[in-house]
Amino acid sequence: MNLKLKKLDKTLKLFLAAYLIALTAGVSIGVLFVRHTTHMSTEGVVERFAGSQSDDEFDIQEAYPKPISELIITTHNHILGLSFVFFTVGLIFYFNSLIDGKWKVLLMTEPLISLLISFGSIWLIRFYSPSFVYLTFISSLLMFASFYVMVAVSFFEICFIKK
Repeated sequence: MNLKLKKLDKTLKLFLAAYLIALTAGVSIGVLFVRHTTHMSTEGVVERFAGSQSDDEFDIQEAYPKPISELIITTHNHILGLSFVFFTVGLIFYFNSLIDGKWKVLLMTEPLISLLISFGSIWLIRFYSPSFVYLTFISSLLMFASFYVMVAVSFFEICFIKK
């Protein structure tokens, strides 16, 4: 297919640029929420899903382990919602003329793979071992890095590269 972002009509370019800005704002607010609730620390993530540890049986825990029902709904909502986000950004990114070949395929598929790993790993943190927090961090970092690169490249081509 020979369709490229830089060759699109001005109206469609404006629409896609506005969509990418709005979508990026929404995703970034989600990242800020994670920062607010976990302080972007391994301890914060473990506490969010597995609960806080207490040394004394009389201590009151600050955070309790997430109930299964809450883990299910969190996993369900994020996998469905973010799959759609990554699909639409990947679809727009597909038509860029700046990145091609294996890098294009990697950037388009990586967020979807990391999405499954990230939300699978929170179950592992909760029910198996807090050590899986590192898997959560790595997969989440790759997922959002790929998202922001695809958005930046697409936005750059839409707004700054002429036919």
